[in-house]
Amino acid sequence: MGTSRRDFLKVSALGLAANVAGATQLSKSGFPPQSHHSANPSAMSVWVTNDQSRYASAEAISWKRNATATRSNAKHAITLHPQTKFQPILGFGAAFTDAACYTLNQLSPGSREQLMHELFSPSEMGFDVCRTCIGASDYSTKVYGYDEGDPDPELTRFSIDHDREYILPTLRAARAINPDLFLFSTPWSPPGWMKDNNSMLGGVMRRKYMPSYANYFVKFLQAYEAEGVPIQAVSVQNEVDTEQDGRMPACAWPQEYEADFVRKYLGPSFEAQGLKTKIWIIDHNYNLWGRALAELETPDVRKYTNAIAWHGYVGKPEWIDRVHDQYPEVEMYWTEGGPDYTDPHYLDNWSLWSATFTGTLRHWCRSITAWNFALDEVGKPNLGPFPCGGLVSVNSQSKEITRCGQYWAFAHYSKSIRRGAVRFDTQSAATEVQHVGFENPDGQRVLVLTNQGAATNVALHLEESTAEISLDSNSVTTLVWR
Repeated sequence: MGTSRRDFLKVSALGLAANVAGATQLSKSGFPPQSHHSANPSAMSVWVTNDQSRYASAEAISWKRNATATRSNAKHAITLHPQTKFQPILGFGAAFTDAACYTLNQLSPGSREQLMHELFSPSEMGFDVCRTCIGASDYSTKVYGYDEGDPDPELTRFSIDHDREYILPTLRAARAINPDLFLFSTPWSPPGWMKDNNSMLGGVMRRKYMPSYANYFVKFLQAYEAEGVPIQAVSVQNEVDTEQDGRMPACAWPQEYEADFVRKYLGPSFEAQGLKTKIWIIDHNYNLWGRALAELETPDVRKYTNAIAWHGYVGKPEWIDRVHDQYPEVEMYWTEGGPDYTDPHYLDNWSLWSATFTGTLRHWCRSITAWNFALDEVGKPNLGPFPCGGLVSVNSQSKEITRCGQYWAFAHYSKSIRRGAVRFDTQSAATEVQHVGFENPDGQRVLVLTNQGAATNVALHLEESTAEISLDSNSVTTLVWR
């Protein structure tokens, strides 16, 4: 039998007062009022997702001076070192694919407005680092680009008309709710005539069309800007190392192709047009760390790019360290990863996803962006072969909205960690409980604890203070204090 919410996070053998929650006055934001750091940190506000509750407020926990703390029964100890700081955080979000925007557009205006507020308002989930697609991805209603047909090197046919129906309105609505929205855009394929197979499905980019393709990016950015949707970054290609056997919009880019495109065409084109849009490379799995190093070593590539985009499908996040160790100034972003609706734990695997998020953040990533914001109950619309599920699912008949395990994992990060927060050092000899800490720009501190195993107790050590917390199995817990 699981513990109750009241028992789930509790004052333990450290002698913490049982009525501490009533003694902690909260601000309107739900966090303790502002105060300067001192040897006596404020009580911790607590939010929990477990098998009984979803991102629910729990009893606050106080710190005790080490000299007055009693003997601990905790199985694990985590030591916090807030003075040792690492990468800044840009934010969290998901992808505005054609399929996701189409799905959101199937809701009634009132339901759509309510869900958009929930997703993007800084007082709710606060998603603020989101992806858009340059043309069709595998999660689209149809295969489309912005210059289809016979070869058109001058791009005389270029048009974003497809996006005007529901993609651009959705993006404008999101930015109206959260003006700090950071958008990065990614192509799954150039127009078919730029590729060796003359199709947007699979194939390889042709070198001779690289100048035209650089102009294609420029026209896309200018057209979106004119529609009130500025884009802050682009990546060269989604998943550069595969053409997906021609089963979906995709394009293979050999290593030297991507490096040459950035240094000879895309970067200079942006420079000539005065575009400040950032360029990210790789946009694929951790196992391409060697390719990332090789491209960064190519002359003039780093003149135009200083960022790697990573996916979490193959390899380990610690492999990012191999790039960071050589190029500590290069920025890392996590740009895709999502659940499968066929997974029997699609709705309750929050601890699995939180462990994934903790791993990427502990290995230098500055943002986490999931795959589709919304799909129907069977992962549609979908042109491709993969059974992905949305961050939220909208039933195609009833329009009922369901939030998956990944959504609840995100809540423990996006609701508390602000843009400009800096990750700080947390250490533990045990590996059963994943942990990651942040300091927000206003000095507020955030610790996320993920427990995929059996219920356990954890002792937290911060300078001269100690606190203890009980963690249920399959749980994610966010602690916030000053």
